[in-house]
Amino acid sequence: MSAALRMTAFGLALLSTLFLLLATCTDCWMVNADDSLEISHKCRGLWRECVTNMQDGVRTCDQYDSILADHPVKIVVTRTLLITADLLAGLALATLLLGLDCIKFLKEEPRVKLKMCYGAGIILSIGSILGFVGSVWYAVDVYVERAMLVSHNIFLGVHYDFGWSCWLGMAGSTGCFVASVLLTCCLY
Repeated sequence: MSAALRMTAFGLALLSTLFLLLATCTDCWMVNADDSLEISHKCRGLWRECVTNMQDGVRTCDQYDSILADHPVKIVVTRTLLITADLLAGLALATLLLGLDCIKFLKEEPRVKLKMCYGAGIILSIGSILGFVGSVWYAVDVYVERAMLVSHNIFLGVHYDFGWSCWLGMAGSTGCFVASVLLTCCLY
């Protein structure tokens, strides 16, 4: 039972870490939510803003000036939290991989392997919390920005909703948290 639980947690952690990495690297955290008469599809991300022409499929992206330039707080905080979550999830994956029974590393030390899995669960839980806070922070800021424009009757021609990268970040963080619960609470 313990080996199956570890393998399940590893599979879930691997998939969730990939989701977090994709969310960090992709550029569709905010997507335009206007009516179907739009001729272009706009996405804003953590690293650039892209526009896709719906008629011919041509996509152009504008990179943000610099990582060190003045950016909105939501971008800086989300970048920081998600990069940290990615690093922690990667570290937890490596630790968990070494703690699996099918890996010959420390084969004669089952207690050490169990402690490695437990440590990986703790690291995953910290990474999942950071990733979830970053994703929700960005989503809440998008919602507040839209609500402020609506409350002041300002229409700029386009308004944004949560993009698939934001949802991917939340899903990856949730999966890492479930894997950490499996490793810390259910393994003993």
